[in-house]
Amino acid sequence: MQFLANEDVPVASVRRLRVAGYDIASIIEDSPGAKDESVLSRVHGEQRIILTFDRDYGELIYRRRLPSPAGVAYFRLAPITPDEPAERFIKLLEVDHITLDGQFTVIGRGWIRQRPLPQKP
Repeated sequence: MQFLANEDVPVASVRRLRVAGYDIASIIEDSPGAKDESVLSRVHGEQRIILTFDRDYGELIYRRRLPSPAGVAYFRLAPITPDEPAERFIKLLEVDHITLDGQFTVIGRGWIRQRPLPQKP
């Protein structure tokens, strides 16, 4: 799996995921200030799963019907530390019955919710 951290994901979490061996690109490093539509186009083209705190991706994917990425991991929490998103994400990836491919995954403290992404035409 390949990931893309949106601009709102702390750099410390991006680094922590890389140290853990995950292939993760970062908008803050590659193209700061990129518009959501551009980020969504990138993750769709590269077939990455986006990690974000931005709820607008649900709007773009489900209402505006823009092309879906491989998956979305939307954090609905205010991180206590810059490493917390990575820590929660790594724990999520270790759960056998959870798949992120093709899913819009909402991650909170102690819970997750998933909804299938729209099918690609």
